[in-house]
Amino acid sequence: MNSVKRRGFARLTGAALVCGLAAAGAIATAGPAAADDAPQNQGGVTATLGRITAGGGAVVHDRRKTGPVLAGLFEMKVDGGGTLQTYCIDILTNTVDGAKYKEAGWDESSLHDNKNAGKIRWILQHSYPQVNDLAALGKDSGAGTLDANTAAAGTQVAIWRYSDNVNVDARDPAAEKLADYLYKSAQDIEEPKASLTLTPPAVSGKSGQKLGPVTVHTNASSVTVTSTDAAAQHVKIVDKSGKPVTSTANGEELYFDVPAGTPDGSASLKATAATKVPVGRAFIGDHTKTQTLILAGSSESTVTAGATANWAKKGAIPAVSARKDCAKGGVEITADNKGDEAFTFELDGKKNTVKPGGSEKVFVKVAEDQAYKITINGPNGFTKTFTGILDCKTAETGTTGGSGGTPSPSGTPVPASGSRTGGATGGDLATTGSSSATPMIAGIAAALVVVGGAAVFFLRKKKTTGE
Repeated sequence: MNSVKRRGFARLTGAALVCGLAAAGAIATAGPAAADDAPQNQGGVTATLGRITAGGGAVVHDRRKTGPVLAGLFEMKVDGGGTLQTYCIDILTNTVDGAKYKEAGWDESSLHDNKNAGKIRWILQHSYPQVNDLAALGKDSGAGTLDANTAAAGTQVAIWRYSDNVNVDARDPAAEKLADYLYKSAQDIEEPKASLTLTPPAVSGKSGQKLGPVTVHTNASSVTVTSTDAAAQHVKIVDKSGKPVTSTANGEELYFDVPAGTPDGSASLKATAATKVPVGRAFIGDHTKTQTLILAGSSESTVTAGATANWAKKGAIPAVSARKDCAKGGVEITADNKGDEAFTFELDGKKNTVKPGGSEKVFVKVAEDQAYKITINGPNGFTKTFTGILDCKTAETGTTGGSGGTPSPSGTPVPASGSRTGGATGGDLATTGSSSATPMIAGIAAALVVVGGAAVFFLRKKKTTGE
């Protein structure tokens, strides 16, 4: 094959990868996301992955994978308005084009057991794009002349050395000098706080009372509060003095004021603010297995959080919430009962009972890279479903010099009992943008469409001739 044909083949293959990726991502995320009525995270920003806006080449030399990779800065579009800039902290896992991401704490990501997580945040604060005086950055680091591409590449390489403990070098000498400088200079600093959260995310009690408190945690100067349930029109969101609330701030407490005689039911509130997300916050795939990212920069962006309340006149009155626990490798369910009767529910094949006025925590083990679906049912039609994907580790599989594993864009939902199907999967280098299985799946799907279309055409033609 001559050089011209080889270049043409490369372009054609690249186009096929992009098309196959888009189809796989849409199919993978459509199902589970629609079923999620109680997301685990208590709030923050959600965003859609865009393209690398600045970067350069790098080379990985590792027992898990060896080869070229593009090191750079991703742009993300925030739901509701705003943009984010992020770097990768999971080099061997694929990105899924157009994937949805959500803000998360380090304990919900691969940083939960990374002793160098604080050094990664230091690098983010002391390099591009937080430091946009590239002449000064080049002088301080000894890298010489830097532009956006070399600065982004060097920063990403330095981050990978700490996030993945991987041997990776930047191709550009200036980028490599910057990476060495950042890596050697990094110091341990604390984890940033969330842009907006509400705790606890679920409360309960008897009608005729104020249910709460729900505490606001945010770096925004002001937070708008609205009720999202038209059916609960008599229920008001108030402060601790009972005054109706439409706007609040960090540290304030919110309550659901449920008048006496209100029929048994539930309501929810939504908190919204505009703020810059703190540098160093992790971003994980929302119902999609994709590359974990870390925030390098933020415009003023829309952040949201929600909380629910459940009430009744008598009997068991549960409030149920969930959070991912990467240290234990699963999901921790918290069940409170503000009623006058015991609340009994079955989870992971075991029966659990929460006494009146009590609280219980139940842990459900979930395999890494595994999707799950956990449903809890209670009295008076009470039901809560928690879905997601456990993504707590950087990819550890792959073969030197060849293609790596073939991660699926998303896993198979786990039944309410907590039983699991499927298993952990490996990953390919970040630059591929898709698993090695994606082009095959896309090709088979396209072939089936073509064959199906041809069959319909010939059947119609045959029918017309017969008539």
